[in-house]
Amino acid sequence: MSHRIAFFGSSLVSAWWNGAATYYRGIVRALHERGHHVTFFEPDAWDRQAHRDIPDPDWAEVVVYEGLEGLRRCLRRAREHDVVVKASGVGVFDELLEREVLELQATSRQVLFWDVDAPATLARLRERPTDPFRALVPRYDAVLTYGGGPPVVAAYEAVGARRCVPVYNAHDADTHHPVPPDPRFECTLAFLGNRLPDREERVRRFFFEVAEALPHEIFLLGGNGWGDVRLPPNVRWLGHVYTRDHNALNCTPRAVLNISRDSMADMGWSPATRVFEAAAAGACIVTDAWEGIDHFFAPDHEILVAASGDEVAAHLRALDEDRARRIGDAARRRALSDHTYARRVLLVEAVLDERSLAQRATPAPEAS
Repeated sequence: MSHRIAFFGSSLVSAWWNGAATYYRGIVRALHERGHHVTFFEPDAWDRQAHRDIPDPDWAEVVVYEGLEGLRRCLRRAREHDVVVKASGVGVFDELLEREVLELQATSRQVLFWDVDAPATLARLRERPTDPFRALVPRYDAVLTYGGGPPVVAAYEAVGARRCVPVYNAHDADTHHPVPPDPRFECTLAFLGNRLPDREERVRRFFFEVAEALPHEIFLLGGNGWGDVRLPPNVRWLGHVYTRDHNALNCTPRAVLNISRDSMADMGWSPATRVFEAAAAGACIVTDAWEGIDHFFAPDHEILVAASGDEVAAHLRALDEDRARRIGDAARRRALSDHTYARRVLLVEAVLDERSLAQRATPAPEAS
C-alpha cells in the first residue's frame, strides 16, 4: 500500500555540513519509485540553501521553512499525510519537533523517529537522565536507525522503544557508479570527510600519520573544516567536494579510505554512506576496523580492514593496481546485489505496512 509521508530532516537538497544527504536521497527516491509520496520539510539553516547539490527533485516535494512560524505551518501541513517522520539532527528546533510531531499521532497516522546518528542520541540519553526525549521514545510507533545493529536495537528497547529497526546506508546505482579517472584526483589514497571532534584523532592516526610514513606517495583530503590544520607535505586538501564529483573521487585513486567517528566505531554495525557509494563506483576501500564490517563486505576480498595506521600503510605498500581493481570490482558486485536503497526501502515498507494492516484488522467500534 502507498503512503503519504511527511519527513522532517536536515536537508535533502544540500550536502553542505550534512552527511545524511546521500542517505536521505537514496531512501526518499526509492520510496517514490515504490509509489509513495514524500514531502521533505527542511530548515533554511547552516548556509545549506546557498550550497545546494541538486535542484528540487521530481521524486519528492521539498518545503524549506524559516523560523518557528515557518515550522508551525509545516506541522499543520503534515496532517495531510498518513506517516510523519522526525529525523535526528535537523539542526534547529530538534527538541520541539521531537515533541510536536507526536501531537500528530492518530489512528490513521503513524509517527516515526528516524535516527541518523544513533550513537550520539543514545549517548545523550545516557548522559542526561532527565532528557525529555527519554519519555517520548515509547510513544513513537517505531524507531528506525541508519546503523547500529544489535547494540542499538537493545539500547533503544531498554528505553522503551516499541520497535527499533536498523535501515542501513546503501547506494543508488543511478547516482553512484564507475566513471573515467579524473586527473584532479590522482593519488595513492583519498579520504573524504568533514572535520569533526569525535573523528579528528582517528584521522590523524589513520590518514595523516600514514602519509608521513609514505612520503613519496600522494594523498588527497576532501571535506570542510581542515583549512587551519597543518598537513603533511604530500597531502593536498580539496575543500568541500560536491556530490557531482564523488564518483570521480572514488574511481581515480588507487584506494579510498573510510574512517569512522569514535562513537560509530565503538558501537559497530555502522557503515558510513561513503562506504557504499565508493563500493558502487568500484573503488578499492580501506576501512578502519569495527564490529560488523564482515556483515556488509568480505575482508581482504571486497574491502581491506585496518586496525591501525600502520596497517593502512601496510595495505598500501602491498596494493598494486591489479589487486586494487579486483577488490573494487568485488565490492561493486556486492553493493549491487545486497546494498541498494531499493532493497533497504522494502524494510521501511514492512514497518509502515505492519501498523497499517493492524489498523485495518481492528473492528470499528459499534455505534451507540
